[in-house]
Amino acid sequence: MTFCMAQRHFAYRNLARAVLAQGGAGLLSIFLIAGPALAQTDPAPNAPAPAVAVAAPASAAAPRAWITVPRLKGRLHAADIGLVINTADPYSVAVGEHYIAARRLTPAQVLRLALPVRGTLRHEEFEALRAAVAAHFGAATQALALAWTAPYAVECNSITGALALGFDAELCRQSCMASRPSSYFNSPSSRPLTEHGFRPSMLLAAPGIAEAKALIDRGVAADGSLVLRGGPPVSALLLGTDDAARSVRKALYPPPGLLRAVGVDVRIAPSSELAAARRVVLAITGSERVALDPAPDWVPGALADHLTSAGGDLSGQHAQSTVLAWIASGATASHGAVSEPCNHLQKFPHPQVLLLHYLQGSTAIEAYWKSVAWPQQSLFVGEPLAAPFARPSAVRP
Repeated sequence: MTFCMAQRHFAYRNLARAVLAQGGAGLLSIFLIAGPALAQTDPAPNAPAPAVAVAAPASAAAPRAWITVPRLKGRLHAADIGLVINTADPYSVAVGEHYIAARRLTPAQVLRLALPVRGTLRHEEFEALRAAVAAHFGAATQALALAWTAPYAVECNSITGALALGFDAELCRQSCMASRPSSYFNSPSSRPLTEHGFRPSMLLAAPGIAEAKALIDRGVAADGSLVLRGGPPVSALLLGTDDAARSVRKALYPPPGLLRAVGVDVRIAPSSELAAARRVVLAITGSERVALDPAPDWVPGALADHLTSAGGDLSGQHAQSTVLAWIASGATASHGAVSEPCNHLQKFPHPQVLLLHYLQGSTAIEAYWKSVAWPQQSLFVGEPLAAPFARPSAVRP
């Protein structure tokens, strides 16, 4: 599939119009005001920071600098999660039961219903699901885990984007257009439903039941695993390729170096170095296909994604690697687009927002959702509650 290039500055101009039309300026400032650089030994998880965070892409000649992200109010816990199981899908039933046991979910936290077992739902089928979710889960349920691999889309919308922001039929007429901005982007909130009016969701998707159970177990094993110091640092890899259209996030990469306060070695490297890297907690790249054989040395809770047209189309019919490749190789969460997004930066995870929220103890679902400004086409996949940088006192069932 040919990757569609975004018109230069199109995304930023349309984001500005969307925010101003809603009577707000907070999200607009994110793309127009660069935050101060952070000290290389401390990326600010332990220091107050203003909400304005993300600068517009720098020119090739501009020096790399850390952005500023808000100090988080807390994080999601298992009691905040609702689980949806598709009773028509044996995969969903088996994986859902495993998740209930692994995260000790109560019966009230689980919704069982029958859905079509295919990649894409029609709008009316999706609305039945959305109504069932709204009727079953109360105000305590702040986020959702969806125990299936399919369905992953609602026409051209991702199922995770549509559940949160509502179905956008207009986007299906031109999927490269600017989509609805998310108020949750780069937010300090730990209560997305209460404070933003929607529940972020994540698919417990994997190539098979055994791989999905292993994914869940990695998420549980991740909790608090990288807080105590003394061991070798973990690697956050910001990878480069020769694919110019898919490498636009290079402009958002931070300066490389060891962040001693959190034990993370940030490296900007060619994609060929991924296989040899040790103790990888983050891998960000842009490419049509990803080379994951041999599998990287992932730590539990690792996040990984590649910017391309159809990384979230789990059918794999476009001959591009999907997020399932990352999960199968041992990553714990990933992101991909379900329909042609063009390479608007706002439709993909911002590398620094993703990393800096995760380093503060955010869960995988929070870090990924907060890193995407326009998530309507974004499919979020993985174990939602994985939180390797959460302090042990904050890790609870």
